[in-house]
Amino acid sequence: MTEITALFQALERGELDQTLRTLRCGGEVQAARARVTALVKGFQTAFGKGEDAQVALLSAPGRTEICGNHTDHQHGRVLAAAVNLDFLACAAPNGTNTIRFQSQGWPMVEVTLDGSGPREDEKESTPALVRGMADRIAGLGYPVAGFDAYAVSDVLPGSGLSSSAACEVLLGVILNHLFCQDALDAVTIAQIGQYAENVYFGKPSGLMDQTASSVGGAVAIDFADPAKPVVRPMQVDLNAAGYALCIIDSGADHADLTAEYAAIPQDMKGIAGWFGKEVLRQLTQADVLANLPALRKEFGDRAVLRALHFFADDQRVEAEANALEQGDFDTFLALVKESGRSSWMYLQDIVPAGAVREQAMAVALAVAETALAGRGAYRVHGGGFAGTIQVFVPLDMLDQFKAQVEPLLGEGSCHVLSIRPVGGAVVWG
Repeated sequence: MTEITALFQALERGELDQTLRTLRCGGEVQAARARVTALVKGFQTAFGKGEDAQVALLSAPGRTEICGNHTDHQHGRVLAAAVNLDFLACAAPNGTNTIRFQSQGWPMVEVTLDGSGPREDEKESTPALVRGMADRIAGLGYPVAGFDAYAVSDVLPGSGLSSSAACEVLLGVILNHLFCQDALDAVTIAQIGQYAENVYFGKPSGLMDQTASSVGGAVAIDFADPAKPVVRPMQVDLNAAGYALCIIDSGADHADLTAEYAAIPQDMKGIAGWFGKEVLRQLTQADVLANLPALRKEFGDRAVLRALHFFADDQRVEAEANALEQGDFDTFLALVKESGRSSWMYLQDIVPAGAVREQAMAVALAVAETALAGRGAYRVHGGGFAGTIQVFVPLDMLDQFKAQVEPLLGEGSCHVLSIRPVGGAVVWG
């Protein structure tokens, strides 16, 4: 914690420049400084604070899923990375038992810490995440109290970059720094984020999003034991390999898709339950194939196909991670395309059930395939059904690719990102 005056002085002297460059993966440092200045002034305005107020700066990145589409909730493996878009917050204790969280452009969230647990009227809302994070950390024995936080974000909502996980990790980093003396490690903060999303928010998500955001860099994660995920950090330099990571907004709307997302783990767990197991990781593909007629009759074909996707994509994670570490980008790209095909054919998270006129994700994939002209790789990104696709574009055709894609899918729809080496972080204070 430091006074706002001291923070502004340090910012002007350039003492935060290297940290800001790391968080943003380069870029114009003056723009990064201006963003921090505007953030702190937003905090002062929102909460009526002068320049003698003591504050901390904290950040949590969005994430990109590279392989392992809907494998984490079945205790499978995933390959993911933090990206250079983040939630950035200015925060300070307020001496009460009420958390006030203001995200720029959104209404102020106020949550009183009363120990009441999840509230039905807060389901699928930011207050649910705030309450869930605070309650869980308090339950671990830490003296959680009220705080004020003002945040800005360029993690695009509905982009598949998991703005919700970034928000959860940000809240976890704030609570950890203000009330836990930074005792919680990155994986624990991720697990708390998943708990808040599952139990308080009401979305049955896995643990990949929060872990990638919290840990940072590129990571292969094995969730065989979700209480103790095995995290394998990797050094990945896409630029050196000659590729850009692009996230393309399909223009599809995430609204009313919670049931579609929830149906995927339900289908998979249904198959596992037939064998007396909790999740598909406890089975093999051979188990499913040996009992295919009975499973089709009991659960229908979609559930069986989704199970087959799990086994294939779970194995692909290991192969993709090995290819990246060995610098074998041709194999990596071939596996990315395999994962994309499996998501479309077996997992079926490209088009919502019954949709005929609106198939924006499928159109975006078709446009990317055409623009790549046989090079690079493309796949669905994140949960599917709406939002974005992921494309690895050769650097020598990046301008041409954007020029071909954006007139068809919308100006500004193609976002060129970098892998951020740092996860949830205390930036200053």
